[in-house]
Amino acid sequence: MMNSISRRELIRRGGAAAATTFTIVAPQAVRGSQANSKITVGLIGCGGRGSYDAGIVNADPRARITALCDLFPDRVESATKSIKAENPAVYSDFEKLLASDVDAVVIATPPFEHPRMLVAAVQARKHIYCEKPMGVDLAGAKTIIAASKKQDPKKDLATGFQQRYGLVYLEAYKRIQEGQIGEIVNARAFWIANDPYTRVPYPDPKIEKLRNWFCYKDYSGDFVVEQDCHNFDDLHWFLNARPIRAVGMSGRKVRTTMEISDNLSVVFEFPNGIHVNYEANQISPPGFRKVGEEFTGTKGVMETSRVRMVHHKSAKDIETIPSPRDITYDGIEAFLMRIETGKVENVGERSAISTLFGILARTAMYRQGEAVWKKEFGDV
Repeated sequence: MMNSISRRELIRRGGAAAATTFTIVAPQAVRGSQANSKITVGLIGCGGRGSYDAGIVNADPRARITALCDLFPDRVESATKSIKAENPAVYSDFEKLLASDVDAVVIATPPFEHPRMLVAAVQARKHIYCEKPMGVDLAGAKTIIAASKKQDPKKDLATGFQQRYGLVYLEAYKRIQEGQIGEIVNARAFWIANDPYTRVPYPDPKIEKLRNWFCYKDYSGDFVVEQDCHNFDDLHWFLNARPIRAVGMSGRKVRTTMEISDNLSVVFEFPNGIHVNYEANQISPPGFRKVGEEFTGTKGVMETSRVRMVHHKSAKDIETIPSPRDITYDGIEAFLMRIETGKVENVGERSAISTLFGILARTAMYRQGEAVWKKEFGDV
């Protein structure tokens, strides 16, 4: 049986956590008059992802983008147009933006910069939305964890792990917690798609590396960290555990001009004898895409992805619920809602742990062998 569900019904069935994702509080009800009530937000990192996030912020009735920061003027110019920001203050130094009177910041710079910029944003006492991952190595993840513990308890600290706020993910998690697929005994996850990045030449080697940061493992963390951390955050959430070890392999078959892999396979061992097979590549022909997770239980199977959840109850009873929209909106709207209501959260530490899943996988891949959590990360 194939069954679709309305957005209203999904919110009702998803429980309070799902419903609050779409709660819009009138700004004047919380912060005073309409004219002065909007949350002011600065964007640090005006590339494609930052502009996309900031565009959602600026279109929300509760907020507006008032400041932009990037090292490259063409990025600022492009972002101003795509975000539709009105006369934003412009900075090339992120610390000067943080010293301004913005209420919140979106950090969307290359991943290697996330730790030091998040530290500075915590020190500046801002609400923070930091794109994933939480750094590219163990030192960066530890920096994020330490900084998160110093965040003002009245300020929100959110990250770009949007699945945590997507209605179909919340519904799938709720059903699994209720035991609707029984005990989880096995899982799979995958991000198989085409190459998302086009390398652009620049005459200055330093500029070339910074603007093509994705191509370099010390800037991006390799795509197993930069991209696949989304899957790993879902595994962290649904399995509620760190992996014991990972065994991996990777290669560079097509994208030979980059420092990073273009295909990989990793097997994780989790507590209670749960094994997770993970596969990813960025070399599939355009038009083919398989991204998501599968959780096998003793009574059924749950498929999760950004576009749908599929609950396999039996051979003749399969329920499909499509996602009503891009879940980035869910994550950012939840961030703004928490600022408005004062019901803030701090997810820095858990997001850093999810990032370490990717770093563990990368370590195993580069060895073409095994990496053990305790040996690599100690008690983190």
